[in-house]
Amino acid sequence: MTTAEQRKDLIRKLLKGIETGDPASVAVVNEAKYIQHNPQTHEGSEGLASLFARLAKTNPRVNIVRAFADGDFVFAHTEYDFSTRRIGFEVFRFEGDQAVEHWDNIQLRRGPNASGRSMVDGPIEATDLENTEANRALVRSFAEQVLIERDLERLARFVDADGFAQHNPNLEDGIEALRAALRATTGGEPTIAYRRVHRVLAEGSFVLSVCEGAVAGAHSALYDLYRVANGKLVEHWDTVEHVAPRSEWKNDNGKF
Repeated sequence: MTTAEQRKDLIRKLLKGIETGDPASVAVVNEAKYIQHNPQTHEGSEGLASLFARLAKTNPRVNIVRAFADGDFVFAHTEYDFSTRRIGFEVFRFEGDQAVEHWDNIQLRRGPNASGRSMVDGPIEATDLENTEANRALVRSFAEQVLIERDLERLARFVDADGFAQHNPNLEDGIEALRAALRATTGGEPTIAYRRVHRVLAEGSFVLSVCEGAVAGAHSALYDLYRVANGKLVEHWDTVEHVAPRSEWKNDNGKF
């Protein structure tokens, strides 16, 4: 049985295979069981091998900035340079030594933001491993009570008001910029509307929430990575990706 660190290394090798197009990099994938949730990718390791071969022709560069493990899941924060620069989150579920399911969320890289932060810089190592479950519960409650229920009066209960570091390219550091973004409306509706929490993954101080909602009225996947310290959210990275219409999907598994 592979350890958490070995699984992280297998995923790093898999993702670096995008640079070379080497089909051997997808050996970690169990083709017979693999469930692909990227709507633009065909099922199985054959679909990945074809994708990697196509992407390799663009002379891509792949940087795995952070990688974490949570039970049978590995989640990674990634930086891609294809014909355009992109930032992504990759989530894999393992059974034994192989990955059997995959989700991702990728957007164009932008920034730095008004506070001078990029979409990927900052701490990379998980700490406070003994607080994993408490931190997971904190982020889930934040997502449900503040983001979905839109109870902004509770914002300061979750977010460090004095030292919140923001990596979203449209925002700056601090709780007030976040509050303003969550209050913003487009056509009378919230510009950023969270509607459902699908998954909360955690390793120590880092917690990733996978949510579904809408941005400016468009059906979207919202992945938010938080760093937690002393029971508060102290740092935030994210990606937003519009969900492709059903007519464009190359598999039937859905984005979430």
